[in-house]
Amino acid sequence: MSVLSNRAKGLRSSPTLAINAKAKSMQAQGVHVISFGAGEPDFDTPKNIKEAAKKAIDEGFTKYTPVGGIDELKEAIIKKFQRDSALTYKRSEILVSCGGKHSFYNLAQAIFDQGDEVIIPAPYWVSYPPMVALANATPVIVETKETNEFKITPRELEEVLTPKTKALIINSPCNPTGSAYTRKELEKIADIAISRNFFVISDEIYEKIVYDGFEFTSIASLSEEMRKRTIIVHGVAKTYAMTGWRIGYTAGSEEIISAMNNIQSQSTSNPTSIAQKAAVEALIGQQNEVEKMVSAFGQRRNYIVDRLNQIDEVSCYKPVGAFYVFPNFSRYYGKSYKGKKIGDSTVLAEYFLDVARVAVVPGVEFGADPFERLSYATSMEDIMEGLNRIEEALNKLA
Repeated sequence: MSVLSNRAKGLRSSPTLAINAKAKSMQAQGVHVISFGAGEPDFDTPKNIKEAAKKAIDEGFTKYTPVGGIDELKEAIIKKFQRDSALTYKRSEILVSCGGKHSFYNLAQAIFDQGDEVIIPAPYWVSYPPMVALANATPVIVETKETNEFKITPRELEEVLTPKTKALIINSPCNPTGSAYTRKELEKIADIAISRNFFVISDEIYEKIVYDGFEFTSIASLSEEMRKRTIIVHGVAKTYAMTGWRIGYTAGSEEIISAMNNIQSQSTSNPTSIAQKAAVEALIGQQNEVEKMVSAFGQRRNYIVDRLNQIDEVSCYKPVGAFYVFPNFSRYYGKSYKGKKIGDSTVLAEYFLDVARVAVVPGVEFGADPFERLSYATSMEDIMEGLNRIEEALNKLA
């Protein structure tokens, strides 16, 4: 008898968390590692949000809440969607969970079955394929092109559609590339979704982190028909520097949200009561700190993209959102250092960590081996020094 289930045997831990863990271990040993691995803002949670949490504690709001979140937070989420995307939802169409990842997991368990196919454009967030597979569905990976800003085209979408297609996942702005879909691009995808009858899962957690006047559009806002077949996965983690607070939320049809609620009731039950009160303040309180954070990210983005593109044989798309760059280092594959050959993004990431003392996440984990993901959610000083180390390390390869 096998100790582990087949499900567990086929599952690996999150590579981004593994990179961060190794970098932190080296730092604990006194090694000065510069980490570009973190998928979280380096800013503190805004003061007004923390004060709301303190008030909740002082008032004794420390007990169980309804499984799917308190009504006050659901109302704040409803107001957010109306304010930002002119979308109208009812409380029964909103579920609050323990982070955006938990939201997606619940959703996958609620709507996918064996035999279903789920289209995932690559590069993708690392957890999409495993969570689809955990629901016994089949991830259908579509490689996008750097020349097309890493976005799936209508033609590429049409080519992989089958009668088994259950959903398409769109992450806009995207982790790891920082690309985002325009309204016109989404309209073409929406037309296909309606005519071919599949769901769109829209991961919008980086919605507020956009640059150069880019206008975010939720595909659910394009029409009432599209709203009905779109499930939005969202959260407060990235926008409000609340990664540790673990509050995500989903908006979708009452039938789907009810099923997700049932699943959550048998796993985590409610999200943390105190964090829910903090999330209310995040969504309806003043937004000045968000604007300051995005402005700082924009300055870092400009520097890191220009600097990477100045390095020989490296190309880097300039993102319109999120806080990552996804440079192409593949022209260094095949080169060596002290007898060690750089064969792929994993080996190159290990080389950067061991030789340059710089942590990045290998592109293969996002379904795109020519690339490495660098987060610029770190200080400008570390960005400058880290890129100097990367360039020096690349120059050692022959």
